[in-house]
Amino acid sequence: MPKTWRAQAYLALILVLLTAVNAGAAAATTIQTARPPCCSQGDADIARWHQNADRLYSQFKPEEAVRELKKILAADSRNFQALIKMARAHVDIGDQIDEKSANASERRLKEYAIAEEHARQAVRVDPNSTWGHFWIAAALGNTAMYSPIAKQLELAGEIRAEVERALARDPRNGLAYHVYGVWHRKIAEIGGASRVFASVFYGKSVPSGTVEKSIEYLKKAVELNPGVIVSRLELARSYVAKEEWEPARNLLNSIADLPIQFSDDAKHKQKAQELLAEIADR
Repeated sequence: MPKTWRAQAYLALILVLLTAVNAGAAAATTIQTARPPCCSQGDADIARWHQNADRLYSQFKPEEAVRELKKILAADSRNFQALIKMARAHVDIGDQIDEKSANASERRLKEYAIAEEHARQAVRVDPNSTWGHFWIAAALGNTAMYSPIAKQLELAGEIRAEVERALARDPRNGLAYHVYGVWHRKIAEIGGASRVFASVFYGKSVPSGTVEKSIEYLKKAVELNPGVIVSRLELARSYVAKEEWEPARNLLNSIADLPIQFSDDAKHKQKAQELLAEIADR
């Protein structure tokens, strides 16, 4: 089996789910609807700790937010919103680790594992909420990015299942549509040779995905969250994958006037301009 197939399989199987999380994580707080169960600590303290955590997170200080959330969970280990926000914060902590620092991959995987466990606890508290399932998918997606190919293949199906569970519980979860749209495009990019490679060498089949479905889900993500820059950028990338240049250019041009809301928005605006320049003559 040629070595190039191995490289192709590796690159194609990197599931870039974190693009959805980084750009939309703060929005997840504002659209959180599940109510935590009654807690033994005074409601005023719980409310204050939540407010502190939200303020710190909005300032891109997830580690400080975690300290406030731990106070809530010490008083009420089944506080649903605190569990969800812990999952979100640990995903961000992992993402902020400098890739050039010592043991960066191992440290990131540790943070994503903590995020996954909190998200799974949240699902045990309220299996009917969209956000527990969404953050399981997000944590697993980040784990996949720093895992061997066999692990990526193992996680791909569960990531899809958790996104589908999130959407089944809230068809208006724009972040979940974003994740699923990117997932479909990345899976569609895996060529036949790489699929054979994965089946023969890892004993696992690659799930099916299409660019058409990617566009469908990302259009829904933009419809539900029109101010999220990265959803427009990813939809433009899916149009480029289909060589549909005009809608891609329209989306990329629309990004310039959108306000920066999240920590990665400036980077995404730059990427949009770069892609626009690449397809200017198409």
